[in-house]
Amino acid sequence: MKKTFWIMTLAAFAAGCADNSIPRAQLPELDTTNPLLAQWETPHATPPFSKIELAHYEPAFEAAIACQRAEIDAIVNNPAKPTFGNTIAALERSGELLGRIEGVFYNLLSADTSDEMQEIALRVQPKLTELSNDISLNPELFARVKAVYEHPGCCLKKDDKKLLEDTYKSFARNGAALSDADKELYRQYTSELSALTLQFGQNALAATNAFALNITDPKQVAELPAFVKEGMAADAKARGEKGWTVTLQAPSYVPFVTYSSNRALKEKLWRAYNSRALGGQYDNTEIVRKIANTRLKIANLLGYKCYADYVLERRMAKDTPTVEAFLEELLAATKEHADREYRTVSDYAAKLGFEGELMPWDWGYYSQKYRDAEYALNDEVVKPYFQLENVKKGVFLLANKLYGLNFTPNPEIDVYHPDVTAYDVTDEKGRFMAVLYLDFFPRASKRSGAWMTEYRGTKIVDGEETRPLVSLVMNFTKPTGEKPSLLTFDEVETFLHEFGHSLHGMLAEGRYESQTGTSVYRDFVELPSQIMENWATEKEFLDLWAVHYRTGEPIPAEIVESIVAAKNFLAAYGNVRQLSFGMTDMAWHTIAEPYEGDVVAFERASMAPTQVLPAVDGTAMAPAFSHIFAGGYAAGYYGYKWAEVLEADAFSLFKEKGIFNREVSGSFRDNVLSKGGTEDPMDLYVRFRGHKPETRALIEKMGLKKEN
Repeated sequence: MKKTFWIMTLAAFAAGCADNSIPRAQLPELDTTNPLLAQWETPHATPPFSKIELAHYEPAFEAAIACQRAEIDAIVNNPAKPTFGNTIAALERSGELLGRIEGVFYNLLSADTSDEMQEIALRVQPKLTELSNDISLNPELFARVKAVYEHPGCCLKKDDKKLLEDTYKSFARNGAALSDADKELYRQYTSELSALTLQFGQNALAATNAFALNITDPKQVAELPAFVKEGMAADAKARGEKGWTVTLQAPSYVPFVTYSSNRALKEKLWRAYNSRALGGQYDNTEIVRKIANTRLKIANLLGYKCYADYVLERRMAKDTPTVEAFLEELLAATKEHADREYRTVSDYAAKLGFEGELMPWDWGYYSQKYRDAEYALNDEVVKPYFQLENVKKGVFLLANKLYGLNFTPNPEIDVYHPDVTAYDVTDEKGRFMAVLYLDFFPRASKRSGAWMTEYRGTKIVDGEETRPLVSLVMNFTKPTGEKPSLLTFDEVETFLHEFGHSLHGMLAEGRYESQTGTSVYRDFVELPSQIMENWATEKEFLDLWAVHYRTGEPIPAEIVESIVAAKNFLAAYGNVRQLSFGMTDMAWHTIAEPYEGDVVAFERASMAPTQVLPAVDGTAMAPAFSHIFAGGYAAGYYGYKWAEVLEADAFSLFKEKGIFNREVSGSFRDNVLSKGGTEDPMDLYVRFRGHKPETRALIEKMGLKKEN
């Protein structure tokens, strides 16, 4: 969906911009009793969530779609010669009302959904796809864009030129240059794809929520750490069940398979998790094939051999051979180490009396046992030092030390759920930078995982700046009656990761919202997030806030050293696991012929080079792989590893100069965080670091020697 958001007054909105080159649209009258269509008299023009009802969404979408159509008509019918102002800038500024509504609806669809919202999404999505196609396939509009692209004039600024280039290429890549017959095919294919990806996501969520394992025998949970049992008891109570319940949500599933020795229960859970939407009521297998084949049709129609070729043309990596070579290079450097790690854990399990082949559902338990023995480290040792409130304090403190940001809770800002807290974010000079929403805990209405999103981005219109509304949504362990929320180390890293995305949004500067914040190439967007994870193991940082929640004792140096050692112990395995996801993603999106075969067999073949743990029949990740089949990472999952290479190389400069060095952080802010998509990402990276990134930095960070 287009990332633009509407906050001007209705009068200003209807009148258009002060720049006379922007055509004025004859907008339909809006029903301002609908809070989605009214002016928001709220702090920082934040969404009035408590006033928005389900019944408001569809009428608001209808009105906003009509508004954008009127704006497009005004551009197309402008008798004046096409210019940057009356065509490119006007197009950039169109759709603000629709973007505002999309921002609310689609963010809540992920964070606080309901059956009714999902039904609305199914009804609305085709209309949005039709609108998008009507704009991108409008021949008169494309003719104006092309005229400006070919004769841009001599007064454009750098960001203007980038916007012009991006706009023209967006039209070309969305079918504007196709014949009339092919445009109709493009409409058909994109409409089908939109519906398929939406249904995929809903099935994956439903399949995740559909399974739960209730345990009533105290003997089956007696060995579990207290925090695991408390979480299971809370889940059981919330579901109206007795005893202890495990769900397929990560904060529930992962601790149980890590600490339980009950192989039968773990196998049942593991198979359920790894067969979500594989057959049954929420089967996604046919949808997986249809999505891959429809994407191929779209790519072929636009002149590309495969969908990956189409996607990667607008990525930092540039093309398919570069990505495939990149993944192969990392695999060659780490696969042998990963296999060695598997043998090490298997041998250790055998010493403890385990017989037979170590299976995937055994891996978490015995690797944790090994970690406990080798590094005197487990979640029970670490979690007391990572009370959520202290972690939040530490993350905010880091943002202050690096970028001078301050975070003040603002109870006047309406939130969409009682678990959510809103903050005013200001810089060291008192400048308002953003609103930050924090939403920490799992619930049935929230999809799994963690993510950063925006209700509104950054832009400047007629000299008036709009600052962003940023949201971080996570699924951390809930507090219980006995304990506050205590995070695992992985959850601390997740917080820092998503907060890095939020910094990308909060520190954005620029005139055009489509270029600011996280509006960058997919394989560049993870650099600001993944670099933040490095501070999680820096004792100098942890000493500022990481204290035992009961005793106040600072986290001991030996625990931090053990965390680093333990991370490096399974670094190769974790790397190869991520490569397996990237490789199967590329396999699905480099098909040159429609695939009608078995989804499980396709995945098994694509992942074979990366297989470390034994493969298990009757399981597959593709039917629940929302990143590539319902999200924006199709032919782009490699971007996580790509960004790891970038961040390892980038953080080495902080290590050299000081982890709180304001000169380095200032350069990172100026050349990466604030620039968004205004320039080519490789140019921005080289300007910050002084050279292009190499895989060597990541291999060294994992404590491995690169294989020759």
